Amino acid sequence: MSQVKAISSRGNPLLVRLRKLVADPAAYRKLGEVWIEGDHLCAAYLQRAGVVSQAVVTESAWEDATLRELASRAAMVAVLPQTLMNGVSSLESPAPIAFAVPWAGPGTLRVGVPTVVLDRLQDAGNVGTILRSARAFGFTQVVAIKGTAALWAPKVLRAGMGAHFGLNLVEGADSPHGLGVPLLAGSSHAVQAIHEVALPWPCAWVLGHEGQGVSLSLMRQCEMVLRIPQPGGEESLNVAAAAAVCLYESARQRLL
Repeated sequence: MSQVKAISSRGNPLLVRLRKLVADPAAYRKLGEVWIEGDHLCAAYLQRAGVVSQAVVTESAWEDATLRELASRAAMVAVLPQTLMNGVSSLESPAPIAFAVPWAGPGTLRVGVPTVVLDRLQDAGNVGTILRSARAFGFTQVVAIKGTAALWAPKVLRAGMGAHFGLNLVEGADSPHGLGVPLLAGSSHAVQAIHEVALPWPCAWVLGHEGQGVSLSLMRQCEMVLRIPQPGGEESLNVAAAAAVCLYESARQRLL
């Protein structure tokens, strides 16, 4: 049974802690908790990950049978007025329910599995979208090189739409050394197009910084550097769009 507590004060210690968690995208590393907001993400977490330490719901959400059942899966439930939820939420239009769940830590590298390597990507939306594509196209691991946006930040979680909970996530890696699979990268200057070669499987696609691309040192480690044909004439694709093309082509060739 959940422990249910009504909260009416902005100075409540739980709310103070949660505001700190939401204010800094990387605060989960210090506080050991991840903020998951909205019924879709909360349900996805329960489906794939399990344990919830703390649920936070608005008073009106607690009266909704579906949301009450979702919140009651947590060990502790805080019920609060909408005004207090507004002060905690990371959204312009706050969701009526959120979870604070234990952070599993920076993760452990798995060898020999299909992987996406993020090399200093900065935009949270791009990172989350790439995680979603990785999950969709059968890649099971994402490795974030130091300097990449925090994988468990609220904006990345929202863009990932639940993909986080089905992937092995590794943060703060110095390099992709030891993956045990061929590294592949994209470049608009590459001679061979992505569809013209047999792509290895499993493999690791390396995706680079939005402005600088893949670092030279990482590019040198790649077994293949390929281009995505762009008959429309644009110089380059957004990194999340390019990732979707690359990951799809790997999946397409594997399913032929």
